[in-house]
Amino acid sequence: MTQKETMTSSLDQSAPTTPGQERVLVLEAGRTERNYWSDLWAYRELFAILAWRDIAVQYKQTVIGVAWAVIRPLLTMVIFTVVFGTLAKLPTEGTAPYPVMVMAGMLPWFLFSTILSQAANSLVSNSNLIGKVYFPRLIVPTASSIVALVDFLVTFVLLLGLMVVLGFYPSWQILFLPFFVILAVLAALGPALILASLNVRYRDFRFIVPFIVQFGMYVSPVGFASSVVPENLRLIYSINPAVGVIDGFRWCLLGGQANLYWPGFALSLVVVAFFLWLGIRTFRATEKTFADLF
Repeated sequence: MTQKETMTSSLDQSAPTTPGQERVLVLEAGRTERNYWSDLWAYRELFAILAWRDIAVQYKQTVIGVAWAVIRPLLTMVIFTVVFGTLAKLPTEGTAPYPVMVMAGMLPWFLFSTILSQAANSLVSNSNLIGKVYFPRLIVPTASSIVALVDFLVTFVLLLGLMVVLGFYPSWQILFLPFFVILAVLAALGPALILASLNVRYRDFRFIVPFIVQFGMYVSPVGFASSVVPENLRLIYSINPAVGVIDGFRWCLLGGQANLYWPGFALSLVVVAFFLWLGIRTFRATEKTFADLF
């Protein structure tokens, strides 16, 4: 965002409007900063347009289309079940079938990793839009996360189908699943905003993000239960925010078969809140320079 853009572009939130009447664009120094968060709501239609565009682009001109959202988790589940369950003979959660336990961990991980990947590259992908018109830039990475939620719904249906086939059904704890979905989104958005800000200035980060995602999958309890981690290391292990999210999903989906490690979960909440605060702070501090760097 250039200095000129900062001084001249902000919607007048206080100006009265009637149906069919457009909001007034007020030219006033510093108004953008004062009304940033209300501008986010004012530009909600842009959020919806960008989100829908990203969903359409995700599956446009692909051979298998939406089926890719099924094939990827299904193949990963088979590989993890063979490697960790059959070869390494790691235990499952209670009496839950190992494939169900793996899918219950992959569900939040794919949501987390997809948001991280999409949002981290969203500003560079929308450089033409950012360089030409004012709007709160926070809309771009948050809108890109909607694609991950669509993939999440497909994978969730796949998990329910797997549960039916294997005769394992969730308990009443599944009612808490929406809370953990929100937690997964917030856990991913914090680091994603930091990476998105860095990616604008240092384009090398587009190569670093896939490495982070791949490394994170193996250090997170996706293909195995976090209960296999030694008790004296579980609290330290929970510094990884994905641990609390994955354990929470398994607690919801596997019922009494998965015990939630509450000290580690509380630590994960603190880490998620810290990275979300740091991500927003970093993004807002560097947002003014985005237009000048494209």
